[in-house]
Amino acid sequence: MRDQASGPRVLLKRLRELMQEPLEPQERLDRIVRDIASNMVAEVCSLYVLRADSVLELYATEGLNPNAVHLAQLRLGQGLVGTIAASARPLNLSNAQEHPAFAYLPETGEEIYNSFLGVPVLRAGRTLGVLVVQNKTMRHYRDDEVEALETTAMVIAEMIATGDLARLTRPGLELDLRRPVSFTGLSFNDGVGLGHVVLHEPRIVVTNLFNEDSEEEVRRLETSLGSLRLSIDDMLERRDVAFEGEHRQVLEAYRMFANDRGWVRRLEEAIRNGLTAEAAVEKVQSDMRARMLHMTDPYLRERMSDFDDLANRLLRQLMGRGPEDVAASLPKDAIIVARSMGAAELLDYPRDKMRGLVLEDGAATSHVVIVARAMGIPVAGQMKGAVSMAENGDAIIVDGEEGVIHLRPQPDLEAAYAEKVRFRARRQEVYRELRKKPSTTRDGVQVDLLMNAGLAVDLPQLAEAGAAGIGLFRTELQFMVASTFPRAEAQEKLYRDVLEAARGKPVTFRTIDIGGDKVLPYFKGAIQEENPALGWRAIRLTLDRPGLLRTQIRALLKASGGRELKLMLPMVTELGEIAQAREIIDREVRHLSRFAHHLPTSLKLGAMLEVPSLLFQLDELMKAVDFVSVGSNDLFQFVMAVDRGNTQLANRFDTLSAPFLRVLKQIADAGIRNHTPVTLCGELAGKPISAMALIGLGFRSISMSPASIGPVKAMLTELPLDELEAFFNDNLMAPAQGLPMRALLQAFADDRSIPL
Repeated sequence: MRDQASGPRVLLKRLRELMQEPLEPQERLDRIVRDIASNMVAEVCSLYVLRADSVLELYATEGLNPNAVHLAQLRLGQGLVGTIAASARPLNLSNAQEHPAFAYLPETGEEIYNSFLGVPVLRAGRTLGVLVVQNKTMRHYRDDEVEALETTAMVIAEMIATGDLARLTRPGLELDLRRPVSFTGLSFNDGVGLGHVVLHEPRIVVTNLFNEDSEEEVRRLETSLGSLRLSIDDMLERRDVAFEGEHRQVLEAYRMFANDRGWVRRLEEAIRNGLTAEAAVEKVQSDMRARMLHMTDPYLRERMSDFDDLANRLLRQLMGRGPEDVAASLPKDAIIVARSMGAAELLDYPRDKMRGLVLEDGAATSHVVIVARAMGIPVAGQMKGAVSMAENGDAIIVDGEEGVIHLRPQPDLEAAYAEKVRFRARRQEVYRELRKKPSTTRDGVQVDLLMNAGLAVDLPQLAEAGAAGIGLFRTELQFMVASTFPRAEAQEKLYRDVLEAARGKPVTFRTIDIGGDKVLPYFKGAIQEENPALGWRAIRLTLDRPGLLRTQIRALLKASGGRELKLMLPMVTELGEIAQAREIIDREVRHLSRFAHHLPTSLKLGAMLEVPSLLFQLDELMKAVDFVSVGSNDLFQFVMAVDRGNTQLANRFDTLSAPFLRVLKQIADAGIRNHTPVTLCGELAGKPISAMALIGLGFRSISMSPASIGPVKAMLTELPLDELEAFFNDNLMAPAQGLPMRALLQAFADDRSIPL
């Protein structure tokens, strides 16, 4: 009895020889289909390639009319071939003409063939074409023959992906892999970026497809699987991930996949059919992704992302490659495309090479977006499917204003966006001209425009943006990008550098705000929480772990010697927390005084107003502190009962709704009443329309990303504040005609030619 695996191995050996021969693309395809037909004892073998216009074109055939090559066509979903392409599933039929999807193409002469086996040509789960064998006799093709044809299709997919077949495409037509595609999602940060794709979790391109020794490849697979399983077990056993909730669930899913015998068996079968271990992982991964992409169950689709990540980890184990190799070879105009990523991961990429960020998930207030905004790069989010459609090196445009991306754009679209970039550059020149002008309304009222920062990389933007100071320095970012707790000396150096870069302008340092969704992987004391945003975080955590706070306070006091120090406490819920923090600060001041350290000339303590409980003790709060900062991101989240990371609710409620504006008005009025300075430092401050609303409500100090200062100042200098205050007197409690406040504010600006 013939060894069933010998057929696929012989075929793969022949394919390897063909791929090494110096042949023209059409000749290579013709030889491939001829060898497949011979190996599988088939009278017909045909290759159809998917074009950008969703048409499958016959590219090569053995057995059908050769004159039909590049002329015979089927639409996606039409006939058996179109059905395979649309479903990404093979079809194995003993009598093809009885299948309801059968469509006869008279130019091919295929009407005399009964049995039919067709498999999709897949790459990264995407269908690039269909490979078919046919026989006159009615027969059902064996499983090993299906496997052989699928493996061959994988080789052809690489030919398509490398552009080998582009020369065979008729003028005016393109293959599907290169077709332009656009995605519409959400704008997370303004700006326009033109560049080339860098996949954050890149698919590893397997170039060595054929093995010389199947048993050696199986041993390599077993060794890499063992290492992968050990690394997952180690991550799960470490105490520092025990509290991470969803992260732990993902690792549990990884462990389940890594120990799944069905997955391992399919990998071993692919190796014994002639593939290397890497190519086997790529083939099984692509097959599974193609099947899962057509499932509607969101849970199963999410598990596919877990499986993808696991398979990529295994590929890296096999090929001895790490993610750091990718960052080292960035193009000069990199646009990072990711399903999701952390703030620290973004900072691994060189800022001078980044032109934009595309996220499949995320929210405007997630920390990676906040960091990207501080770096001044455009961000578009909720771009579902962008990762699987993109290839490293693809041309891409990120429109952070409209929340749109264009992958492999047409030349005329690229030219239009290049002009848009030039226009924005001219507008930036206008903003730069505004830097030295007073930050006052048209009727002469001063409004301080401050910037948010968190890392040394942000500091040059203080002068470039013309900010009046730093209204929020997020000290936790230094902790988030480090692999261990930053030593007191490192903290002190950063704080001193910040104050020196500010050149006498005010800087407000927020004490460390970790916990919730700001997880430090090296923090051993954290706990698992069902509602981390409402849990053990910020001031609650640091008061319970005073050593953390004491070390930071001491570093801040030493760095501020001879200068004013402004300290702000995050997530304050009750006034007792301010008193406890003040006690710790006073203790550190006494300690440093005892050892004759150079101390700040003055120390001002403030609180962030993010928790609604403070709204019911506003006057007491204003008397208990030297200043107040409104954290509008969290305050809006808690007032409206909206998880700010929940993409289903991202646009459901408006931050400029009348109820929330009334809350902000109460805060501004309390500050004026008690002569306590009030700043707002959330995302509301960074958009001209919402900044206009804040100024109309009584805020005279707002803090935003550096890139937002120019547009907000351009609005401010054209703003007649007396008219805006009258507008709020008329509309805040009872909006005119029942219209949304955003629409009324837009109309107010339009009527007075205020640039928004």
